[in-house]
Amino acid sequence: MKLMTMRSASAAVLLACSFMAQADNQPPLKLSDPIPVGPQVKVGQLANGLTYYVQKNTRPEKKLELRLVVKAGSILEDEDQQGLAHFTEHMAFNGSTHFKRNELVSYLQSIGVKFGADLNAYTSFNETVYILPLPTDKPEVVKQGFQVLEDWAHGLSFNDADIDSERGIVLEELRMGKGVDDRMNKVLLPKVLNGSRYAQRMPIGKEDILKTFKYDAVKRFYRDWYRPDLMAVVVVGDIEPAEVEKLVTQHFSGLNNPQNERPREYARIPERAESEGVVFTDKEIGANTVYIRYPVQEWAPGSTIADYRQKLIENMYSFILSQRMHELTQQANPPFLQGGSGMNAVMRGYRSFGAGAVLGKGGATPAINALVQEDQRARQYGFTASEVERAKKGMLRSYERMYNERDKSDSAGYAAEYIRNFLDQESIPGVAMEYRYANELIPGIALSEVNAAVRAAIPDNQNKLVIYTGTEMTGVPAPKADELLATASAAEKIGVKAQEEKVYASQLMAVPPKAGSIVGETVNTKLGLTELVLSNGVKVVLKPTDFNNDQVILTGLRYGGWSLFGDQDLFNARYASNIVHQMGVRDYTPSDLVKVLAGKSAGANASVSSINETIGGGSGSGDVETMLQLVYLNMTQPRKDPAIYSAYVDRQRELAKNNLARPESVFNDTITATLYNNNPRVQRAPKPADFDQLGLDRVMDLYNSRMASAKDFTFFVTGSFDVEKIKPLIATYLASLPVGEIPVAFKDEGVRPVRGVVKKEVHAGTEPKSTISLSFTGEAQYSVQERMRMQALIEVLNIKLIEVLREKMGAIYSGGVRGNMERIPYQNYSITANLPCAPENVDKVLAATFAEIDKIKENGAEDTDLAKVKASWITNYRRGMRENGYWMGVLMNAFFNKTDPEEVLTYESRVGALTAAELKDTARRYFDMNNYVQVVLYPAK
Repeated sequence: MKLMTMRSASAAVLLACSFMAQADNQPPLKLSDPIPVGPQVKVGQLANGLTYYVQKNTRPEKKLELRLVVKAGSILEDEDQQGLAHFTEHMAFNGSTHFKRNELVSYLQSIGVKFGADLNAYTSFNETVYILPLPTDKPEVVKQGFQVLEDWAHGLSFNDADIDSERGIVLEELRMGKGVDDRMNKVLLPKVLNGSRYAQRMPIGKEDILKTFKYDAVKRFYRDWYRPDLMAVVVVGDIEPAEVEKLVTQHFSGLNNPQNERPREYARIPERAESEGVVFTDKEIGANTVYIRYPVQEWAPGSTIADYRQKLIENMYSFILSQRMHELTQQANPPFLQGGSGMNAVMRGYRSFGAGAVLGKGGATPAINALVQEDQRARQYGFTASEVERAKKGMLRSYERMYNERDKSDSAGYAAEYIRNFLDQESIPGVAMEYRYANELIPGIALSEVNAAVRAAIPDNQNKLVIYTGTEMTGVPAPKADELLATASAAEKIGVKAQEEKVYASQLMAVPPKAGSIVGETVNTKLGLTELVLSNGVKVVLKPTDFNNDQVILTGLRYGGWSLFGDQDLFNARYASNIVHQMGVRDYTPSDLVKVLAGKSAGANASVSSINETIGGGSGSGDVETMLQLVYLNMTQPRKDPAIYSAYVDRQRELAKNNLARPESVFNDTITATLYNNNPRVQRAPKPADFDQLGLDRVMDLYNSRMASAKDFTFFVTGSFDVEKIKPLIATYLASLPVGEIPVAFKDEGVRPVRGVVKKEVHAGTEPKSTISLSFTGEAQYSVQERMRMQALIEVLNIKLIEVLREKMGAIYSGGVRGNMERIPYQNYSITANLPCAPENVDKVLAATFAEIDKIKENGAEDTDLAKVKASWITNYRRGMRENGYWMGVLMNAFFNKTDPEEVLTYESRVGALTAAELKDTARRYFDMNNYVQVVLYPAK
């Protein structure tokens, strides 16, 4: 549960051609026509006003996404109900007509639905949404799922004892939200929302009300607002629509609206009467920022094809503006570290143009000047023809990919679209129709139309709100409120010139490198792999799939990394690949690359890490050659740019400066320092002075010493490609990579965690919040099955901690245990618990956690808990086996840990062989009470 406070290449080509042929037989679009509801979804309404959406979709197979959407959020709360919209959402998991307290979560876990990761809900200002994914292989499970939705809609129990028990959990959630962001929102939201009621109805509510509200207050909210005319049921997945409609009718037609309905109204945001500057400083702010909010406008999403066309125009100018702002950050002395501007939704029915930036060492004035002047340049002179054409190419390619993947898109994505339709009236014509709109409308959009739209969007000399947030610790004093406003007003009067037209290459490489060859090939029929050996010794593993129609993923791996560098080079080595990536390839800056690659979907990035080098890439099926060119250029022609380098270093220095003030950063850095006894080879949070160690020449030397040679690299490629067609591209761009002689084995740096029991306290931050960190580490005999046993132990322990620490004690809202077992650089394991709680509850949370560990060590796991873990794992495994990213992970993990990738085929049987009893020995091996590190964060004294 959470809060939402704001809101194969040839096959693809054939599909597209087929669609366009059909489109040619259709009448031309009329801009005045309404946007229809697409045929992919059935939208209906029961007699009581409840709306339902039904779509059959087989991605993932045998899976159903259910949603209950209620147009009721915190904005509807009475004075004595502040926080109870969200509290109501919590109570949906605490007993109903057909499920006693905790029975619902337990039942859903037993069928593979994980609480938090799968089963969830959120409350916002204007809505509450319940999320329930289900397997569809058993009809009784589907029927029970609809029963769950019905109970949420009108069958919550609201037992007094359950309400009181849940208070502690919600108060812990409120406590977790305390901090600099909360303090800042209390000051800024009334300003940003022009005094609207929204600022008085934050979904988390008020602490005193949550502690003391009368039972009837939350029941009254449920009675008033959980009613069918404000509800929608969304059902998308591997199920027949006719069956769904019967279930919707069966479970929801009997719901009745109250006799005396309270009117469901949306809060208004008044106009800003005058310009205002606001300064908020706090020593814990993580970054200094400035934001300019222009007048809030009433806005509706539109319902005609003309409205859709206008949205396309707005997307064009937004893209171009973002590109221009990004280019400003690549100067030697940039006006800001990160910035942007555009039209954004504020709340339902409102939007506003705004501009914001993360500040650099120059502070607010250069940032405000740059933001305002770049917007004024666009407003006065518009964009160039080439900018608009590149935006068109990019948009058309995006629509093409969306269309190509229309039968391979996840049900959850479609469900989210229908939720937006119900809540915000977003149109839902369907992917095929949107693809038609794009192809018929985008080419005809004129430069003058885009320029007119951006001119209308960017305000000129209108009332505005200018906000500075930051800390006094940056070396540049925070501005005064009147100075802030005066700077923004003065910036509007500074003259600007039109953007110069620039000509960019139309392709990355006019002449490809001299191709190598493929000298060896083997086929693994079990896994569907083709393994190639190239003339330069590089290996390539290909796994073509039909999981997506327009997706290819590539990863290259090799051992080595900065483990081969001396201590004096560590800082440069850690930042080398990030810095090189910032500077681009060949003669192209990153901004140039965006323009050169307009209309293509491809990317690649190299990384040097502790014990290995990787290069990753991704593309659409028709852009594989471009992706491989980027891989080649990243390894052979990284670009050196002193200006971009300088801007990057300044940005990191500023971020490090602010980061030191955040209590979470101090806490995490202390954990690392304690666990590894301040070992210099372990990366910690950088300090501003650390960046004095960086040097561009040394960074380039270190990067090239590893990435300029592809010796011993293995590349994995998964996705929608044809093996025979991709082979010539591999021979051209991977077999041609240089393979100079370099070390290709990592060095064990000797980094080991401390031994014994080590306890430390950290006192930082002003809010009454604590976090407990427990770290169990040591050597382990690595095997795939042993790693599975340890992971099962962790999952079982998490179930027990939620049951005890959250549901029984009300001492935590979230938190848990995670861990891993690795073979490289030495066989080891680590298990870490992270438990946020109240300072006064630290001792009892620790005691309860250790008690649950002791129970498993003494008795093993409970059969029912392990069965829940198994069900969740099998569900995720079956889904993963139809995903390119999952297979990439399988292949990379097998390479990295030197295991057999074919073990993935026996996963279900290995999961089934796990027993609850054997987890007792597993717990005894890995929870050594004579060897752990305990660090606790407390508020500053």
